[in-house]
Amino acid sequence: MLVYSQSSGLPFRRICMTGVRTAVSVASQTKRRRSTTFTDALNKGPSFEDFVSGKAAQITIDPLEQARRNVDEAKKLPRWLKVPIPKGSSFSKLKKDVRELKLSTVCEEAKCPNISECWGGHDKSKATATIMLLGDTCTRGCRFCSVKTNRNPSKPDPMEPENTAEAISRWGLGYVVLTTVDRDDLPDGGAHHLAETVQKIKQKAPHILVETLSGDFRGDLDMVKVMAESGLDVYAHNLETVEALTPHVRDRRATYRQSLRVLDQAKKAVPTLITKTSLMLGLGETDEQVMNTLKDLRSIQCDVVTFGQYMRPTKRHMKVVEYVKPEKFDYWKQKALELGFLYCASGPLVRSSYKAGEAFIENVLKGRNASK
Repeated sequence: MLVYSQSSGLPFRRICMTGVRTAVSVASQTKRRRSTTFTDALNKGPSFEDFVSGKAAQITIDPLEQARRNVDEAKKLPRWLKVPIPKGSSFSKLKKDVRELKLSTVCEEAKCPNISECWGGHDKSKATATIMLLGDTCTRGCRFCSVKTNRNPSKPDPMEPENTAEAISRWGLGYVVLTTVDRDDLPDGGAHHLAETVQKIKQKAPHILVETLSGDFRGDLDMVKVMAESGLDVYAHNLETVEALTPHVRDRRATYRQSLRVLDQAKKAVPTLITKTSLMLGLGETDEQVMNTLKDLRSIQCDVVTFGQYMRPTKRHMKVVEYVKPEKFDYWKQKALELGFLYCASGPLVRSSYKAGEAFIENVLKGRNASK
């Protein structure tokens, strides 16, 4: 029988000789073990010699193997969640502009399933892209989000407000959405940087309607007021989920009640602002919890709500509890409108920045301006 010495970790064989137990080391007697051989997919990767020689960077997964993985993953999704591969001249041109001006978009960083619809088509002026300001790295770590995280991201680009305004003027849009990562490392949470961007857009193209999807600024309501008074047209801030699930879904610094206070303060600061939020379904929420959330939002006069299906970005993120059927999304849209919301976009592929919803809000705002 083999046992292990606590002091050395070496194996010893117990041998009984004439009634006396004697431990004899057999470390030197053991045969040399055969090297372990892996037969799974990991064995197809670069070897140690490849790393030493610098060849590892040139090695990629076999295209056929990657295609097989993509097919297997797609088979797991319900048919209503399958979307086309992004392509088209408008998609390529918009992506080129984003790269040239060193901008980030939440469309790419958050792996939005609607990128083909919003960036595609033959007319770039009708495309929609949500520009993500203050870099591409967030200081928070929500369990549903695929955006990169770091406690100390790089400093904001001082030219970003100007470059963003330039990009938007190139596209000739009538409606634009600006969002931002959470920057808890900055004293103002990035509020003044975002407000400056709105102001520069309005200077270059006064006709463009601007929506901002911002964070909670750590609950600093003065910074919420800075944003609300920047000249924007729609103030969006996402609850993401129902109150009971918030501690499990969002970063601990983001609370349900704090988000409600942000939306409430924005409306109080500028009553003519359209306030907007978004909820993900499929996280394990109950109908009662969703209904209570809608009532909480109407109590602070939130104007617009969107519902979308939670999609797991990677295996490191929280799992999908349920793939909600399209009929259920229709149900929540009807309930939201009955409660008095100005507009509700609701569907498996709907996201907080959603082309159809923006078109509706654009028409509402233009109607208001025309009646003045």
